[in-house]
Amino acid sequence: MDFIRVSRPVSLALLGGRGHYEAVVQAVMNAERSVWIATANLKELMVEDARARPGRRRTARNGEYRSVLQVFDELVVSGVEIRILHASPPSLPFRQELRRCAHLKAGNGRRGSFELRLCPRVHCKIVVVDGTIVYLGSANWTGAGLGAKGEGRRNFELGLLSRDDLLLDDVQAFFDAIWRGQPCTDCKRRDLCPQPLG
Repeated sequence: MDFIRVSRPVSLALLGGRGHYEAVVQAVMNAERSVWIATANLKELMVEDARARPGRRRTARNGEYRSVLQVFDELVVSGVEIRILHASPPSLPFRQELRRCAHLKAGNGRRGSFELRLCPRVHCKIVVVDGTIVYLGSANWTGAGLGAKGEGRRNFELGLLSRDDLLLDDVQAFFDAIWRGQPCTDCKRRDLCPQPLG
C-alpha cells in the first residue's frame, strides 16, 4: 500500500466549505452505477430535498431536508452499488436511520447493493462516483465536513475533485484492496479488528 506515482499534469478542482456539498454530495445523489466512500467518521448527513416546492424556505422543521440514507435507499432500488469503508462505528442517528431504510437491508429484492465495512486503519477521505469522478480531501462523511451545515458551523475543509482516468484507477485500486481485505493478513491492529475484511 506504499507508493509514489510519477509526477504528471492532472486537471483538478479545489473545493472548500459548501463546495464539498455542491460538488461531492450532489454527485453522489445523482449516481447512476456506483458510489464508493472512505471516511474515518461516518455520521448521519441531512441533504436538501429536491422535491421541496420552489420558493419556499427550506427548513428541517418543514421536512424539506432528508437523510442521505433515504437517497441511498432510492439509489439501490435503481441499481446503484454503494460501498462505505469507515474507521469507527457509525453514529447512533446514522444507525437509527439505516434501520428505517428497507432497501439497504440484505435480501430485499433490490437491484443495487449497499455495504458497510469497518477498518480501524481507514483515515483517507475518498468519494468515487460512477468510476468517473474522484474526491480526495480532508472531509469526513459528516454534515460539518461536507458543507451541509450552515455557515459558521462547517469544518474548515479542503479537497480536490478530478475526472482524471489514471488518478481514478489508482484511487479505486487502493480502495478495492482495502475493501477486499488485502492488508488484513499483515495488520498489526487486529486487536481492534478481530474479523478481517474480505
